[in-house]
Amino acid sequence: MDEPTATFEFIGLTFDWTTILSTLLASAIVVLVAWLLTRHLSVRPGKKQNAIEYLLDFTNNIVGGQLSKSQARTFGLYAFTLFFFIIVANEMGLLLQIKFGDVTYIKSPTADPVVTMTLAIMSLMVAHGTGVKELGFGGYIKNMLFKPYAWMLPLNIIEQLANFLTLSLRLFGNIFAGEMLLTLVANSLAWPGHFNGFWSVVALPIEMIWQGFSLFIGAIQAYVFVILTGVFIAQLSGDE
Repeated sequence: MDEPTATFEFIGLTFDWTTILSTLLASAIVVLVAWLLTRHLSVRPGKKQNAIEYLLDFTNNIVGGQLSKSQARTFGLYAFTLFFFIIVANEMGLLLQIKFGDVTYIKSPTADPVVTMTLAIMSLMVAHGTGVKELGFGGYIKNMLFKPYAWMLPLNIIEQLANFLTLSLRLFGNIFAGEMLLTLVANSLAWPGHFNGFWSVVALPIEMIWQGFSLFIGAIQAYVFVILTGVFIAQLSGDE
């Protein structure tokens, strides 16, 4: 089900306004919330500081379960930022969508495969870079492609491609499907083109239930993305 899009071209490339504006808004929300919660840090934390510290402890525990203590300290802030951005991006379209005409300009950025693939590439670059740093280039290649046995080279190459698809398409599929179903249910509220009492009674509770479920799924997908990032860092750095 294709939706109209607003695009522009720059240096021969085509850019989507929806993706750009939605990603910028999600990033701005993350920065604003983090700034508001950390404005007045104290040794006797208040509710705001407790909230940000709880979230930081939560993401530290995620990577702490996958990585060594030294690596968990190194990637703790990255995991926190990644989780914070993804959960905001996942939930944003469920709570806020802005349309002008037929074009939706604000929705969940992670409902666009370009965004989720970019996040996956970013995390995998961190994982591969860590592997080179920890093992050296030769050790990194051996660990990635020739373990546990050299004859598994084709399978290991396929695994690296699967890692990218696992990170990107799982996140995209869950968020896109959630928004799509909400849109279909919302449209049924006005079937066949105007307010209809019977369909509204049927569709409204379904939409509320599915929206709550989608919020839960959005949080779970952010959690899974960070876990898998930690797993890939551990695998590629030989820290399994």
